[in-house]
Amino acid sequence: MKRFANRTNHSIILVTAAILALSGCSSMAAPNEEQTKPQETTQPAPAEVPKPAEEAKQPETKPAETAKPEETKPEETKQPEAQPPKKPSAEGAGKYEELLADIEVVAEPQSVAVLVNKQRKLPENYTPNDLVFPKVPYLLPEKSEKRKMRKEAAAALEELFAAAKADGVALAGVSAYRSHAYQKALFNRYVQKDGVEKARTYSAVPGTSEHETGLAIDVSGVDGKCAATSCFGGTKEALWLAEHAAEHGFIIRYPDGKEAITGYMYEPWHLRYVGVEIAKQISEQGITLEEYSGVVPASVNETESN
Repeated sequence: MKRFANRTNHSIILVTAAILALSGCSSMAAPNEEQTKPQETTQPAPAEVPKPAEEAKQPETKPAETAKPEETKPEETKQPEAQPPKKPSAEGAGKYEELLADIEVVAEPQSVAVLVNKQRKLPENYTPNDLVFPKVPYLLPEKSEKRKMRKEAAAALEELFAAAKADGVALAGVSAYRSHAYQKALFNRYVQKDGVEKARTYSAVPGTSEHETGLAIDVSGVDGKCAATSCFGGTKEALWLAEHAAEHGFIIRYPDGKEAITGYMYEPWHLRYVGVEIAKQISEQGITLEEYSGVVPASVNETESN
């Protein structure tokens, strides 16, 4: 019996020890679980960092919106500039019509030797009936009316340009025929800008411009350098024209030193077709079309550009 009791006690002791051991393990595991929980709290903190950065970007976009109105304001100021010159046109037109009233009307406007100047005008709204486009280079759009010349003059111009090219001189047309309406609008624009008296110092009164005859043309080099300006006089193109234009029926209509006779300043670029015979006589004698025609010269005090 004692052995049985000893065995029983021994078993109880073992069971008790086992229970104590298990309870001890579970009590040690609990602290480990509690230690891992604080580590999870460190993760949300970095997630809050991007928020201030996003908020900081929003104010930067606001100043950019203020730049738009500043760009559009100056454009509105450009419109009023195009309006000034319209009221003086009627007054200016009346003044130059008074100037035309006492000017002689030429009897034969179709003649290649017709003399048109300050004292002699073309018939009202005169239009040549044989205008064509010369086949030469121009500093103008292809279908511009200002390319046109009368048929005989156009053919002579083509020969002139071809001869110049053969000598290594490349010419180009700047402006030939001008209708009466065009010259009137052009002169009226100058009147609006500077008044009648000043306008007459650099532009012809409508009806008195040689460009309306279809026999005159302004020329330059193909590069357009010094086109219809005083510096053209020193170019190789001007020198060639002064020497050879008469061979093809053209004269330098407003030669240097003849301003008191022609009424216009020196224009080495302004060619006038009069036919080979007349051109050679004028060139050889060093005279003007006025002198050749035996007409009283224009006023010494009224020199202007045509």
